[in-house]
Formats: sequence, structure tokens, C-alpha cells
Amino acid sequence: MDLQLTGKRVLVTGASKGIGLAIVRAFVAEGASVTAASRTSTPELVATGASFVAADLAEADGPQRMVQAVLAADPRLDVLVNNAGGGTMSEASFTDPLDGGDDDWARTFALNLDATVRTTRAALPALIAARGAVVNISSDSALRPGAAPLPYSTAKAALNAFSRGLAEKLGAQGVRVNVVTPSGTRTHLMEGKDGFAAQLAEHLGIDHGALLAAMPGQSGMLTGTLIEPDEIARAVLLLSSPTMPSTIGANWRIDAGATKSV
Repeated sequence: MDLQLTGKRVLVTGASKGIGLAIVRAFVAEGASVTAASRTSTPELVATGASFVAADLAEADGPQRMVQAVLAADPRLDVLVNNAGGGTMSEASFTDPLDGGDDDWARTFALNLDATVRTTRAALPALIAARGAVVNISSDSALRPGAAPLPYSTAKAALNAFSRGLAEKLGAQGVRVNVVTPSGTRTHLMEGKDGFAAQLAEHLGIDHGALLAAMPGQSGMLTGTLIEPDEIARAVLLLSSPTMPSTIGANWRIDAGATKSV
């Protein structure tokens, strides 16, 4: 199926690994012109052939400077994928009922909500001109708050509300805003030695690998395995495609059945 993405100009944040890297690869394979943004690049990202812009989106001016650099090279922008997110927990947060102090909450919101709001604001004139698409990457922890640290779950829930509200405001101008909500995915957050799952395993005194093996079943994922980033990327392609003009304000759950609601 032709998704009509050939030649489209795409910006993907949080692109150096995991879901972001898979999204970059998928757009490149469709013939899109992709700019990848992250704090640092990786050999895997370089191998995609995508353009690269270094940016720390947790900094207040990071999104604006990144978008300016992207549009300076080419003022067109057809698709924005806000994938940057994640984070780690401080040791103290494991014993705090709120899962962290003010600094932990501020740091988590800066990356998982504020970065998306600021990036979208900076890119909006170009997206309106192109009648383009915005796809935000959320998390099923927004729908199941006990499944992840509270600051992260809350930030992703706010991201969902922001995305749905923005879809209402921009739909008449031809800009489609949608969300992809993964459950446990095979990313650095899960598998990295300094990721959240490794931190949790250390805190619980269990093997990191054993925790990852048990996590899908304990989360209610009916496949019994973590999701591959490529599957998330395929959903992003569809939501970005001009062949889906009526898909506006949607939240596509790619969660292996973990969310038990209708």
C-alpha cells in the first residue's frame, strides 16, 4: 500500500534509539526526508541516512532552537513525531509515596510533556502551511497509573489531554493530531542497564532479566512478550499518512491487550 509519504519532510524527536530510531528507519524506507533530533547521535542513527540535529528538549529553549535549525535547512515540515520522553528515578523516589520530590516531577514533565508542547508550538506555522500531521508517543501507564512512576504516568496522561485538545483546535486547519500509546516495549527504558526497569530490579533485589521476562505477563499483555519498536513505527506511519485524512484526535493503543477497558 502506498502511504503517500515519499518526499514528505519529517521531524522525529528522541530519535537515537528504541522507538524513535525505528520510526526514523520506517519513514526513510517510505522515501520521506527525515530529520532526527536527540541529545546525541548513534551509529545506528547515522546508518539511516537521516539528517541530524542535536538538541536537549528538556531545556526550556531546546525545542525552539531545534525547530529553528530544522526549518533553516528547509522551511517545509509535513510531519512532526514527538517521541522524546522517558527518564529515570532518583533513589529517594522509591520510598516516596509521590514517587519523587519537586525536582523529579519537574524533570519528568520537562521531557515528557513540556518538550512536546514547545516543539509543537515552534513547528506549528510550518505544519499549518503543509496541512500536516502530528503524532505524539504516549504510554499505557497514562491509562494504568500504577504501572509506572507517578510523575511519568501523570505527564503522559497530560500529554493525552493536550493532544486531544489540540486536535480539536487544529483539525479545521488541516493539521491532524493523533497519539500512539505503547505498552512495554523493547527499548532502553526497559532493557538498558541504567533504565527504569534496571533501577526497579536493583531496588527489588531481583535479576534485571528475570524482571523483564515476567513484566509482560504481570502487565496483562496477552502476547507474553515485550513489543518490538518496529510495530510502534508502523502505527506512526499510518497516522502520518495523507491516506488517513479522517483519523483525528485518535489514541491508538499498541499494548498487547494490557489495557482492560472498552
